[in-house]
Amino acid sequence: MTESDLPLGGSRVQRRLAGAAVELFYRQGALATPVRQITEACDLTPGALYNHFGSKDELLYVLVRDIHLRLEDEVAEAVEAVAGDPLEELRAIVAVYVRRHADHRETARVANREYRLLGGAWYDEIVAIRRRLRDRLADVLLAGHEKGMFRLVGDAGGDGRAAAVRTAVPILDMCVHISEWFHDRHPLGAAELQAHYVELALRMAGARTD
Repeated sequence: MTESDLPLGGSRVQRRLAGAAVELFYRQGALATPVRQITEACDLTPGALYNHFGSKDELLYVLVRDIHLRLEDEVAEAVEAVAGDPLEELRAIVAVYVRRHADHRETARVANREYRLLGGAWYDEIVAIRRRLRDRLADVLLAGHEKGMFRLVGDAGGDGRAAAVRTAVPILDMCVHISEWFHDRHPLGAAELQAHYVELALRMAGARTD
C-alpha cells in the first residue's frame, strides 16, 4: 500500500488506523472486522479509534469517500489535459480507471464493495460521487456522438443522453472489476492492460478512429 492509498488528510494516527483498516477490510470485509483487530494492528488500544473516529462506520466512510474523491480528482485532471477531444477524453478516463484499479487493488476493492454498508447521508454522498464519475464519462460519449466520432448503441430513438449513460456504465464497470482479478504476476503489465481496455472502450463507444 502506498501513501496515495490512504485518506487525503488526518493525523498520523488516523492514517495508521486507516491503513490497517484498508488491509483488513480488503481481506475479510468491514462487517467481519472488529475495532479491536484494527487497533491491535496499530499497537493501540480499542479506545484509541474513538479518539479519532466516531465509530468504525465513520472510519469506513472516510476511507471510501477519500478513495472516491481521489479517483474523481485524477479523472478530472486527465480529462482537462485533453479537453475538447472526446476521443482522447475517453482514452484518458479509461486509462485512469485501469491504473487505479490495477495498481491500487486493496483500496479499489474496499471502496467498491464496502460503500453499500454505509447508511443515510454517507451512502448518499458516495453514490453522488459515483454518479458524477459516470456522468462525466457520459458527457464525453455524448459529445463524441454529436460530433460523429462515436456511434452509440441504443440511439435509434434519438435519445443520445440515455445511450451515453447506458454505454458509460458498462465501460466503467469493466474497469472497476479489474481489482477483483488482476495480480502482479498477470501476463499483461499495467501499460498493456491500459491499452487493451482503452481499445475495448473505444469499440463499445463505436469510435471512428480512421
